[in-house]
Amino acid sequence: MLRGIHNLISPELIKILMEMGHGDEIVFGDSNFPAKSHALANLVRADGHSITAMLDAVLPLFPLDYAVDYSLILMQYRGDKEPGVWSKYKERLSAWPDGAKPPSILAKPDFYERARQAYAVVATSESEGFANLILRKGIIRL
Repeated sequence: MLRGIHNLISPELIKILMEMGHGDEIVFGDSNFPAKSHALANLVRADGHSITAMLDAVLPLFPLDYAVDYSLILMQYRGDKEPGVWSKYKERLSAWPDGAKPPSILAKPDFYERARQAYAVVATSESEGFANLILRKGIIRL
């Protein structure tokens, strides 16, 4: 055990977060996301946990990318109303440097293609619709 590491972060996930470099991306997929077929590199299971809980665990350790106009990539939704989970994501990210930027929103096929290029995919049990997201890693600025 280590101090300061949230108990939702598995040894496998901490290893992946440490390996990631500036510009690498990590996907947090909801319960409907085709995680296995889209994780061309690393797949981490976080069964039983929501994406918001995973963000609470990961964001204290994960610097967001300052060098782009977004820190968060979301999958475009269908309908007139923005998915409620998005406001939870934006709230959590805004507490961290470079996290208050507007998200990039990609059409589903483009999001899936971007996910295939990601360094890792974290499969969660998130049940809210259109909850998939991608975070882009930045650098630690002193």
